[in-house]
Amino acid sequence: MPIRIVPILFLVAFIAAGLLIPAPITTGDSDRIKIVSSLPRSGSAKGQTDTIVDGIRLAIDEAGGEVTIKKTSKTYKIEYQDLDDATAAAGQWTAEQETNNANLARLDPDVMVYIGTYNSGAAKISMPILNRAHVLMVSPANTATGLTKPNEGERDEPKRYRPSGEVNYVRVVPTDDLQGRAGAEWAQSMKVKKVYILDDNEVYGKGVADLFEGHARKIGLEVLGRESIDAKAQEFGALMTKIRRKEPDMIYFGGTTQTKAGQVAKDIVKVGMKDCKMMAPDGCYEEAMIKSAGSDVLEGRFFVTFGGLTPDRLTATAGGKKFVEQYETKFGKLPSEAYALYGYECARVAIEAIRQADKKDRDAVRRAGIALKDFPGVTGIWSFDANGDTTLQEMSGITVKNGKFEFAKNLEVKQK
Repeated sequence: MPIRIVPILFLVAFIAAGLLIPAPITTGDSDRIKIVSSLPRSGSAKGQTDTIVDGIRLAIDEAGGEVTIKKTSKTYKIEYQDLDDATAAAGQWTAEQETNNANLARLDPDVMVYIGTYNSGAAKISMPILNRAHVLMVSPANTATGLTKPNEGERDEPKRYRPSGEVNYVRVVPTDDLQGRAGAEWAQSMKVKKVYILDDNEVYGKGVADLFEGHARKIGLEVLGRESIDAKAQEFGALMTKIRRKEPDMIYFGGTTQTKAGQVAKDIVKVGMKDCKMMAPDGCYEEAMIKSAGSDVLEGRFFVTFGGLTPDRLTATAGGKKFVEQYETKFGKLPSEAYALYGYECARVAIEAIRQADKKDRDAVRRAGIALKDFPGVTGIWSFDANGDTTLQEMSGITVKNGKFEFAKNLEVKQK
C-alpha cells in the first residue's frame, strides 16, 4: 500500500468517530424535516424505550405529521427515524452505536432535532458531535448533573460537551442533584440510620450515588461503606455476605436494571438480609426491574426515586389526562412505563422549536429550542433555564406492592 494513502485512512477514521468534524451542515433543501431518536432499542430497556418511541409518534401524529415554520409560513412533512444505540450482544447502549447514530444525524441535512439519549453515559458521546453540527438535542431521560450544570460534575463539565461554545442540549427531566438529595431524605424519613452504598461505576449510576452519599452524610445517616460492582458479574453473593456483617438498614444502588440492579436485590435477600431495604434511582423504574428481581424479592422493601409524575397519577392534571387518553386511543393500552410521557414531551419540544425557528436551519432550530419559556407541558408550565434544564422539579417516591410499582409519596428536598 502506498504511504500516501495512510493519512487518508486516518482522516476517514477520525471523521467516522466524530473526532474531526468538517464544516457543519445546517440546512437541507427538501420539503421534509427529520427528527431522529437514539435510544437502547435492544436489551432489557426495550420495554421502557418502546413507550418513549410511542410517545414521540403520538406527538408527531397530534401535529398532523407536519410542521409550519411561522416566520416563513412554509410547511414541512415530519419524518421520524427510530435509531438503536444498543446491540443485542451488549444488551445495552454502546459507545460505537451512539457515535454512529450521532454521525448519521450530523451528516443528514434534513435532521433538525435529535431526541436522546436514554443513558447519561451515551449522552457524553453524542453531545460534542451534535454540538459542532448545531443540532438541537432533547433528552427524555438523562439525569447526570454534569451534562448541563457547571461545577456540579467532573472537571470541564459541561464545557467539554460544547466545543462550539453554544448550548444545544436540553432535557425535560429533573437532574440527579435533586434525586440524590431526595433519596437520602426519604431514607431518613423511613427511620434508616445505617446505609451501604453501591454503584455500577458508570456515569449515571456513580454520579447519583455520589450525590446520595454526600447528602446522606450531611443529614446524619451513617454510611457504612461504598464500592462499585462489576456489572458483568453473574451474582454478588460474596459482596452481600460481607455487607451483611455491617448490619445496614438500607443498601443504596446507583445504577440501572441493565447494570444488574435486579441481581443485587436478589442477593440481598439470598444472604439473609430480609429486613434490609434497597433504594435505587429512576434507572430502575421500569417493569424490567420487577421481572429481573422477582416481585416477591422487591415487595415492600424496594424503593425508587423518580423525577416527575408516575403514570398512575398523570390523570390528576388536565394535560396528563389528555395524554393518557390519546395514548390509549392510539396504542390500545395505557402508558405503563414512566418515560412514555417524556418521549411525548420531547417530540412536542422538537416540533415547537422548529415552528419557532426563522427558517429550516439547524442553528435557528437550536436557538428556538433552548429559548423555550412557559411551555404548556403535560404536567405543568415550565421553561428551560440557561443550562438547558427544565424548571419543573417534582420528585416521586415509588415502591413495589402486589407485583407492581406504586406511588408512595411526593419527595420534598429540604436541604442542599
